[in-house]
Amino acid sequence: MGIKVISDPNMPEEIARLFQKQHYALVGKHSSVKLCHWLKESIKRGRFCYKQKFYGIESHRCLQMTPVTAWCTHNCIFCWRPMEGFLGTELPKPWDDPAFIVEESIKAQRKLIVGYKGMPGINMKKFEEAWNPRHAAISLSGEPMLYPYMGDLVEEFHRRGFTTFIVTNGTVPERLEEMIREDKLPTQLYVSLTAPDIETYNRVNVPMIPDGWERIREFLKLMNGIPTRTVVRLTLVKGENMHNAKGYAKLIRKANPMFVEAKAYMFVGFSRNRLTINNMPNHGEIRAFAEELVEHLPGYHLEDEYEPSRVVLIMKDDVPKKERFIKH
Repeated sequence: MGIKVISDPNMPEEIARLFQKQHYALVGKHSSVKLCHWLKESIKRGRFCYKQKFYGIESHRCLQMTPVTAWCTHNCIFCWRPMEGFLGTELPKPWDDPAFIVEESIKAQRKLIVGYKGMPGINMKKFEEAWNPRHAAISLSGEPMLYPYMGDLVEEFHRRGFTTFIVTNGTVPERLEEMIREDKLPTQLYVSLTAPDIETYNRVNVPMIPDGWERIREFLKLMNGIPTRTVVRLTLVKGENMHNAKGYAKLIRKANPMFVEAKAYMFVGFSRNRLTINNMPNHGEIRAFAEELVEHLPGYHLEDEYEPSRVVLIMKDDVPKKERFIKH
C-alpha cells in the first residue's frame, strides 16, 4: 500500500513561521528552498562542499530544495531540520505542479542570495553563476519521495539544463518503481541508510510508519542495476548507529551502488535538542569505520575523503575513474 494523502490546503501558520525562522523560503503549499552553507562559503571564502570534491558539483551553483518541507516518514534523532514542526506522512493536496515548483524555487534562491551582491570579499563571478543554478539537490527537508510527481519534477529540472540529486530515506519504494518505469530518474540517487538492523532502525530513525524497515529493504533491491548513478550514504552517530559494519555491508550489497559515503553526524540545528557533541565522530573514526566496512564489501575500495565534512567516499572497483565526476 502506498502512503496516503489528505486534503489540507495550507501549512499551518505557526509551522510556516518555524521554518521561515530557520531561513527557509517557502514555495507554494508544500515546497521550500534554503541556501546551503557551502554555497555561501564558496562565494565568500572559496571553500566548497564534499560533493564538489567527490563528484564535480559546484557548490555555488547548487539549488537546495524540497517539495515536502514538513512531511516525513521518520523522526530521526540526528535530524538537523525543525522536525518538531513536521506534519506526519500525509502530504496535502491538490499538489503544486512541478513546473511551478521549479520556477518558484529558482526565484526563491535569487531572493535569498541577492543580499550578498556587492558585499566585501564576495566573488562576483561565482555570485553571477549562483544567480543561475545548474544543480538541484532535492534533499533539504522531509522525505522527497512523498511528492507524487517526483519523476516529473526531475524531468522539469533536466529540461532546464540542471543535474539532479535526490536524497531519500528509502521508505517510498513505489515512487522509485514509477520513476524507473517512466524513465524519469535523477542524475544521482542517494538512499540514506542509517541503521544496520531493525532494532537500531526503530531507535534511531523513529519510524512514523509500521513497515519502514521492509520498505527500505525493498528500495535497496530496486536500486540494484537502475540506469543512473547510485549512492548509499551512511550518516554515522557515535554511540547510536556506528556499529555492525557487517550488517551495513549486507544491506549495501542489495543496492549494489556505484558509491558509498560514510559520513559523520554533525552536531548542528535541532539535533542538538536530542544528542550531544559526543555523538559526533571525528574524521579518524569515520575513516576507521569506512575501512572496516570495505572489509565486508568485496569489489569496493576507499576512493577519497574530505576532512572538513568528515566523510569518506567508497567506490566500486569497476567504476572507471572518469565516471566518478558528473558531466555537465
